[in-house]
Amino acid sequence: MENYEKYVGQVFDNRYKIENLIGVGGMAVVYKAIDMLMRRVVAVKILKEDMASDEPSVKRFINESKAVAMLSHPNIVNIYDVSVRDNVKYIVMEYIEGITLKSYITRRQVLSFKEVVGYTIQILKALEHAHQKGIVHRDIKPQNIMLLKNGVIKVMDFGIAKLPNTDTVTMSDKAIGTVYYISPEQASGEAIDARSDLYSLGVMMYEMSTGSLPFDAESPVSVALMQVNDTPASPREVNSHIPQGLEQIILKAMEKDPDIRYQNATQMLGHLIKLRENPNIIFKPSPTEKIKKFFSSKFKKKKSGRSMFPMIMGVFTSFLLVFTIAGLYIFNNVFNSSSQEGYETISVENFVNSVYTDELKDWFEKSEYYTVTDVEYRYSSTAETGTIIEQSPSSGVRKKILRGKKPCKIKLVVSGGEEKLTLGDFSVRDYRLAVSELRALGLKCTVQKIYDDAIEIGYVVYTEPAAGSLVGHGDTVTLNVSRGPAAGDIAVPDLVGKTEGEALILLSSLKLTVGNVVYERSEKKSGTITAQSLLPGTAVVAHTPVDLNVSGGPKYGKGAGDGSDDSDGSKTESESTAKPITLPGPTEISVETEKGDPERTTETEYDPTGSESESVGEEDPTGSEESGSDDTIPEETTPPDGEKGAE
Repeated sequence: MENYEKYVGQVFDNRYKIENLIGVGGMAVVYKAIDMLMRRVVAVKILKEDMASDEPSVKRFINESKAVAMLSHPNIVNIYDVSVRDNVKYIVMEYIEGITLKSYITRRQVLSFKEVVGYTIQILKALEHAHQKGIVHRDIKPQNIMLLKNGVIKVMDFGIAKLPNTDTVTMSDKAIGTVYYISPEQASGEAIDARSDLYSLGVMMYEMSTGSLPFDAESPVSVALMQVNDTPASPREVNSHIPQGLEQIILKAMEKDPDIRYQNATQMLGHLIKLRENPNIIFKPSPTEKIKKFFSSKFKKKKSGRSMFPMIMGVFTSFLLVFTIAGLYIFNNVFNSSSQEGYETISVENFVNSVYTDELKDWFEKSEYYTVTDVEYRYSSTAETGTIIEQSPSSGVRKKILRGKKPCKIKLVVSGGEEKLTLGDFSVRDYRLAVSELRALGLKCTVQKIYDDAIEIGYVVYTEPAAGSLVGHGDTVTLNVSRGPAAGDIAVPDLVGKTEGEALILLSSLKLTVGNVVYERSEKKSGTITAQSLLPGTAVVAHTPVDLNVSGGPKYGKGAGDGSDDSDGSKTESESTAKPITLPGPTEISVETEKGDPERTTETEYDPTGSESESVGEEDPTGSEESGSDDTIPEETTPPDGEKGAE
């Protein structure tokens, strides 16, 4: 077993000082380091010793550095330096504080509509940039996506990416775990391109929207076969709250045939932006898409990887052109001569004030007189949700139709009910900023502190109602704010006998802080810890301060030159009046709790008029401290789940 701590304290190439271990992956180990030349914090990814002699692993390691070196995008992790010497092979990259999207999905199960769309748009922008450079990621999965606490997405791990004009790195048996996200062409060993990344992203969207994977089985091989042959359950069958437009995008991205999928990231990005602007939008397939689906179902692609679709389309187009010309000839010579036999004139019915139900939709679909070509949803303070408030053409207008063949085209405007706000996503954000924004929107707000192992102290875990919900002016939103992990997670270490430096390092590694430090006369060596305020083994939460007594040596506190010696060991006057020395700890802000009851949660209601009603204390969104507060939230803490870096 490798000793991963052995690199801590070392300086690579007289520049990168390794500070501490961040995480261990299958191929590499990631450390936090200081770039002493550029004076910045970086992440150093070192290839494991047992992998250094494995040619595919080394090739994948170098492949990652080449791929990312070609890219420069705010949603892709940056690489600053690469070293592939014989003894140590490492990549220096951007230091990221956050958690993987997989950890976040595991925590939240089902993400809100706004989160799904927002995160996917950022990933698509990163893929759009990579694909334009000729790079196909080939391993898009939530484990390779980092989520920063400000909501920014970072795509990483281009280890098996397909680079332009180079030999690609073949997926080994170790990559079989990603079959949950790979495209059918990857699973069957066929040629791949940028559309394979879009399929993997579609699977991720399915998981974010429903909380489950589209294909799951006992073995990876079974999952791979399902990717090739099976059709996933409709996302709206799993989660009925998913908008129809979002379901359409997911299923189109997950089409088995790459020719029916989105053809590039830009095309998929355009649909998502439209969906973000109008969550009620319904995308209609183009005639070309319908034709492609028809031929895809009739003619299965051979495993040679070369599509027959262009040839089929050419033949089909030729026949279509011939039939069109023939049809026009017949129409001009036969039907026009019969004075439009079969046409009739109707007076358009009145559909305003009718409720646009499934029954009415079905009636329109079966009608020989009308067909609905467009439905627009519009807020209305007078009409109930689902009521038709406008139609075009208007009722009474006379239209000439051919019953069953050329019906009257109708456009409807349907009431979306009274205008409401779509509640934004305030998760993983400073609660004070969230309070200010909610008040600015005319919403009331209460703050409730909860224990959470993943989200940073003082940041919002989730809201009630959930992000993406519709809320009216004056409604109350509850912010569930992280107060850190539950009590009892961290055991206080034994510090007596250690030096001040050793104690500080040990406390920092356990996410504890140094409280008051008092120096006293002692026979122990100067700088040695003689006592601590909390007994060793005491279970505490992160960032709990520990007070320390430190030896100043046997002569500490004696009067200068008087030769006096307190043989009884009592403290001198200078000792007893000396002020305690406080080492710097994290800045703290107050979060109201009832004095004397640290476990009682404060809930404060915010009124958009400016008045604040309180149930226990008064919440100050500016972050000012109240005397008597016995619970603090540091402003600077480690990110959720303790996951950092680029692995």
